[in-house]
Amino acid sequence: MSRTMSRYPGFLSRRQFLGAATASAIGLGSSRFAQALASSAQPYFEAIAAERSGIAWSHTAGLSPQMYLPETVGAGCAFLDYDNDGWMDIYLVNSGPCDFYQPAVPLRNALYRNNRDGTFTDVTAKAGVPGNAYGMGVAVADYDRDGLPDLFVSQYPNSILYHNNGDGTFTDVTAKAGVGAPGWGTSAVWFDYDNDGLLDLFVCRFADFDKEKNVWCGGHGPGERYYCKPNVYQPMPSWLFHNKGNGTFTDVSRESGIAASLAKAWGVVAADLNNDGWMDLFVGSDTAPNPLFINQGKGRFVDNGLLAGVAYNPFGVARSGMGVDAADYDEDGWIDLFVANVDHEMYSLYHNNHNGGFDDVSLRTPIANITRLMSGWGLKFFDYNNDGDLDLVIANGHPDLEIQAHHPELRYLQPMLLFAQNQGKWTDVSAQAGPAFAQPIAGRGLALGDFDNDGAVDVLVSTNNGAPLLLKNRAAHENHWLGLRLVGAKSNIDAIGAKVTWQSGDLTRHRSKVGGGSYLSSHDPRMVLGLGPRKQIDWVEVEWPQPGGGKERFTGLPVDRYITLIEGSPGWK
Repeated sequence: MSRTMSRYPGFLSRRQFLGAATASAIGLGSSRFAQALASSAQPYFEAIAAERSGIAWSHTAGLSPQMYLPETVGAGCAFLDYDNDGWMDIYLVNSGPCDFYQPAVPLRNALYRNNRDGTFTDVTAKAGVPGNAYGMGVAVADYDRDGLPDLFVSQYPNSILYHNNGDGTFTDVTAKAGVGAPGWGTSAVWFDYDNDGLLDLFVCRFADFDKEKNVWCGGHGPGERYYCKPNVYQPMPSWLFHNKGNGTFTDVSRESGIAASLAKAWGVVAADLNNDGWMDLFVGSDTAPNPLFINQGKGRFVDNGLLAGVAYNPFGVARSGMGVDAADYDEDGWIDLFVANVDHEMYSLYHNNHNGGFDDVSLRTPIANITRLMSGWGLKFFDYNNDGDLDLVIANGHPDLEIQAHHPELRYLQPMLLFAQNQGKWTDVSAQAGPAFAQPIAGRGLALGDFDNDGAVDVLVSTNNGAPLLLKNRAAHENHWLGLRLVGAKSNIDAIGAKVTWQSGDLTRHRSKVGGGSYLSSHDPRMVLGLGPRKQIDWVEVEWPQPGGGKERFTGLPVDRYITLIEGSPGWK
């Protein structure tokens, strides 16, 4: 989240290395808009207006002359099926009261129930999930295996865990569970780090910050102050909470090795990066090295970020890691990584080289050049057109509201990006994605979910101090698909860590169900398998996470619909 590096000593040589920027944010956005208007094809995504969706809520940052850092970095969003009716609902995180902000009008988060007709109803008050501090992110999972998704909301100066009661309401069980995480919590992820079948919780912590530690950055004349680069604040350890199976958790941050690596953590994703059957963690850290926590088993992690080549840039300088994700985009059997950074740093696509290390291959793609003047937050690998290949969507926006006054080539509001991928080759298709991708926004959180159950995965984007964007996918309707809801029996009930392989004629693909990813956000737990024009699927094989760990092959499956596969149960539902 750092400011443009040209203000800081030692960066000019790096800018010379990168070369002159090829496009400004305004030029990029306006050219996309013109291309989108000129195109006769239907845009890939359609922005659903609030009047149509019923989502009237808006994020309030509480922007102030003191420029407290949390004001410019929130907030997150989620797709979840809180009432188990098979339709994705929406949760949106707001700011709230804390030591540096007392809103004149009470603020709240928002839970919107899906009406199954493209509209949503605000049920926050009935559900009892308003938040109680300065909200940041949300992570959704069924931590107590009762079949109902629960909500962890990260906040400053304390986080909150809402248990789903199954009757449309939630109960704040933070104190009982022991997951309050005092400090500045950001992204969080549920995953089973010790393979006991219970979902544990990792919570990113940002810098050592409170009202009294707020730093003045910039000049003292009118309009000269700006939001600080995070290097003026001290990094902090993140939290790891072990699920005891009785509704309570134990803080194992120190004994696990997680607390040994200090960071300014924004985004996190859980995935098995070395194919050893244990879930690892990749964390985006701002002006501090990106941790790569490799799971050693027996409850221990080692930070291999430096050795793996993901901690620093090629010059040995820590970048501004924000949103992250993990997926095997090139189908070589090894999960790759992505992290978005701030302007003049470029975003990084890390290819897994199969020996514990990663190579940043972004310069071999259009991604590096296009993102030179951009700052990225929420992002996710997904197959937007159901052709069987993973693509990438990114929400952007600079952290400094006044950035253009100091650097005319940069913009606070920036357009989203959509990259299509085929056999490792990436193409910028943002212009074809439609006017929504040409609209400059203060993009922050991003969640994926199929809110209308048509098999085309939609996108929800939260903006700082503004209304969210709900983007309906129009790109996948000509292709066939199969949607999977995986339910673990011996393994964790959300099947996080499962590996799915499928064959449809000449198409064979596989996906891993990672935990988390993006920035401050949580996603539709279902997997959509793209088939392209193929009208049937030959088989699907699921390798369940430990402690189950078995492989099951399913045949005779339908297409163009969602089904449920339960570990150890024959057939499908």
